[in-house]
Amino acid sequence: MNKREVMFNLLEEGQSPPYIPAAFFLHFDPAFHRGEAAVQKHLEFFRATGMDFVKIQYEHTFPQLPFIQRPADWAKMPFYDLDFYAEPLAVVKGLVQAAKPEAVVVLTLYSPFMCAGHTLGSDRALSRHIEEDPEAVKKGLSIITKSLLEFVRACAALGLDGFYTSTQGGEAGRFSNPALFDEVIRPFDRLLMDEVNRLTPFNILHICDYHLPYERVDGFLDYPGQVVSLGMELTTRTLTPAEAYALFRRPILGGLNRHGVIAHGTPEQIRAEVESVCAAAPPRFILGADCTVPSETPWENLRTAIETAHTFRRG
Repeated sequence: MNKREVMFNLLEEGQSPPYIPAAFFLHFDPAFHRGEAAVQKHLEFFRATGMDFVKIQYEHTFPQLPFIQRPADWAKMPFYDLDFYAEPLAVVKGLVQAAKPEAVVVLTLYSPFMCAGHTLGSDRALSRHIEEDPEAVKKGLSIITKSLLEFVRACAALGLDGFYTSTQGGEAGRFSNPALFDEVIRPFDRLLMDEVNRLTPFNILHICDYHLPYERVDGFLDYPGQVVSLGMELTTRTLTPAEAYALFRRPILGGLNRHGVIAHGTPEQIRAEVESVCAAAPPRFILGADCTVPSETPWENLRTAIETAHTFRRG
C-alpha cells in the first residue's frame, strides 16, 4: 500500500491504515514560491520529511487595493480571471504530474473572507466593514467567490486530488454580533467548499485559529471535507483529537501545537509528545500541527515526528 492508498483508506470508516500517517506544512522562502523552483522545493520537503501527502502552499494572495476604504467600496472589487492564477496553476500542474502517482496532492485554498482580508490588508478592518454594512461587503465577497470557483475548477481539471480549505471569521470575539458570521461569511464558504467537494475526492476542512481562538467548533459540523484540521485550544476548554473525532465523525488532522516542541524541541521531546498524542488518538487520525508550523522549524524535527507516528503501535 503506497502513501496514496493509505490516505484514501483512511477515509473509509472501519478501515485500519497500516500506520498512523502524518503531515506538516510550512512556508518556503519566496525564491521557491513560483515555477519549477516551487515544484522542486515541495517535492524535496515531501521526501525529506517522509510525510504522507503533498500539500501545496498557496503563495499568490489577492493584492491589496487601497481604493477599498469603506464598505460601499466593495462594489468595486475586481474579478480576477484565470490569468491571475497562472503561476499557482503552473505549480499545481507540476506537482500533480510529479507526485500524484505516489501520493495525494492537495492545495491550500483561502476562503472568500480571507481573500477579502488580503485585499483590504487587514482582517480586523474587514471585520469592521462587515459590522458597519454587511450587505455592502457581501457584494465584494460574491465577486471573490466567483473568481475562486473558476480557480478550483481549473485545479480540478489539472487532476488535483483536493484542497486544504481554510475558514476564518467564526472565532470568539471576531464580531460584536456573532450572527454576522452566519449571515455574511458562511454562505460564501459553503458555495466554495460545496463545489470543491463536488469536484475533488480528498479535501481537508481547516478551521483556522491563526488570528483568534474559537469558543466552540460545533458550528462547523455541516461544513464539507473528508478530513478535519483544527486547533484544539478553545477559549473554554482544550479538545483532544478523540473528542474532535467524536464530534465530526471524520478523520482528524492535528494533535501538536505548531509553536511547541515540534518547532524547537529535542528529538527525545518530540518523540515523547508524539507517542503521547498517538496513544490517545482516534482510530482515523493524521498526526500534524494545528496550523502551518514556523518557517524556521528544522525539517529534522518534522521527520522525527513523522517517523515516530509511522512506527507507533497502538496497544
